[in-house]
Amino acid sequence: MTRHIAVIDGHPDPDAARFCHALATAYAEAAQAAGHTVRRIAVAETEVPTLRSAQDWETGEPTLAIRQCQQAIGWADHLVIIYPLWLGSMPALLKAFFEQVFRPGFAISHERMRPWPGLLSGKSARIIVTMGMPAWLYRWYFLAHSLKSLERNILRFSGIKPVRETLIGGIEAGGLPARSRWLEIVRGLGRAGE
Repeated sequence: MTRHIAVIDGHPDPDAARFCHALATAYAEAAQAAGHTVRRIAVAETEVPTLRSAQDWETGEPTLAIRQCQQAIGWADHLVIIYPLWLGSMPALLKAFFEQVFRPGFAISHERMRPWPGLLSGKSARIIVTMGMPAWLYRWYFLAHSLKSLERNILRFSGIKPVRETLIGGIEAGGLPARSRWLEIVRGLGRAGE
């Protein structure tokens, strides 16, 4: 089955040497080679203003850059979100991105008492997180709290399900062989459109 896929590269550093950028490229290229259509969003290259009030979130006008991201996400039937774990969570720029993009009227209803179902129902997602610590430690000791927050409080709340995850731990310690293995795993996900 051919899919429309939006790849959201959430690393805030535009330096091409960042492994998240390589993962996003590997996924996108493999997906396109397999016949899927792909649109890419590079958060590091997107002007993302910071929300400062509930009123702005509920009724503010998104910028052109944010509306273009909303269009790509609205077009897609599958989202791939890739980011590094920083201080136990997603980078602040990526959080600001989600606050801007997943506004009422796009991701959830404007009705305060009835936000469900989310307006992005029918889409699925994969979250890929890189981290310095072992993935098992993040999952079992730290309970993968930021991953669960993204999955439950943003994606599923917006109607996106199923949401699957891939945790890449020990990213600095593994060296080039580990990174090569992970790139091949992510290429496989891209080919399958997962």
